[in-house]
Amino acid sequence: MADHPGPPLVHLTLWRLRELTREPEALFWVFAFPILLALALGVAFRNRAPQALSVAVQAGPGADSAVSALAAVPELRVVKLDSLEAYQRLRSGRVALVVIPGPWVTFQFDSTRSESRLARLEADAALQRGAGRHDLIVIRDALITEPGSRYIDFLIPGLLGLNIMSTGMWGIGFGIVRTRSAKLLRRLQASPMRRSQFLLSQALARLAFLVLEVVSVLGFGVVAFGVPVRGSLVLVAVIVLAGALAFSGLGLLVASRAQTVEGVSGLMNVVMVPMWVFSGVFFSWAHFPDAIHPLIRALPLTALNDGLRAVLLDGAGMPAVAGFLGIMLAWGIATFVVSVRIFRWS
Repeated sequence: MADHPGPPLVHLTLWRLRELTREPEALFWVFAFPILLALALGVAFRNRAPQALSVAVQAGPGADSAVSALAAVPELRVVKLDSLEAYQRLRSGRVALVVIPGPWVTFQFDSTRSESRLARLEADAALQRGAGRHDLIVIRDALITEPGSRYIDFLIPGLLGLNIMSTGMWGIGFGIVRTRSAKLLRRLQASPMRRSQFLLSQALARLAFLVLEVVSVLGFGVVAFGVPVRGSLVLVAVIVLAGALAFSGLGLLVASRAQTVEGVSGLMNVVMVPMWVFSGVFFSWAHFPDAIHPLIRALPLTALNDGLRAVLLDGAGMPAVAGFLGIMLAWGIATFVVSVRIFRWS
């Protein structure tokens, strides 16, 4: 038996590639689904002019003058209501702020809602101007629209990272367990190959689809939404490769002893769902408590997403992403070594 990867590795890799290309549903999830998801979310969260904030003025003395002052602000949509109706709309979120006129004006709002805090500022300024206040400093606005700060710009790297994780783990994990369930691994065990060659062939077959996968998702973002690519494409490729190796290793580890598709599905979800939530795919992981930030940063999907965003959006170079690469390579090497040790043919 050869001591180094040779023809067995080539044949195993080609076998796995043929198996993947004969699964139309797998090709859909690898290529079509992330593009459709990016299209749907990109359209839903596209940059639009902010909608007017709904403000209710409680009926009573001074209500009409308050309505007149607030109606002069284009950013506010004002309605006069009785106290019960105003409170019910505030409680249900249909208005952002209730203004209660009187000897002094009372603002009733939920301070945890950002639109309510904004409505409070706009209403305060409008009422102060209506009462005769004059601004001491002239302020001019300089409006810009710059790609890189939009939600779609944040989303595309996250979807790319999510797709690399999902296809790496599901593609490898299901392939190995399905082969084990069909008793084919026992036959392969009798062939002249090493265990490491079989596992490595699974990872290499996964990498063969990587270029098309990245080009399709990233290219769609650039063409359809103008997502910027400010850094080196070579560095993007290096980060993607490191991420693919990390999740290929995790896929191998999860499938090393699983006997059924149901069993490996449960293990996959245990590994992947926390990264779906914590690793900044759809929103920034900085929203979570500071105490768990070190754990979040250590996740391979966090490193992949942050590395891609640093290069694509910030134009970062190798020194800035070296830490992310180190985390992903550490996961890939460690999981592959453990997989080789604990892997079972049956």
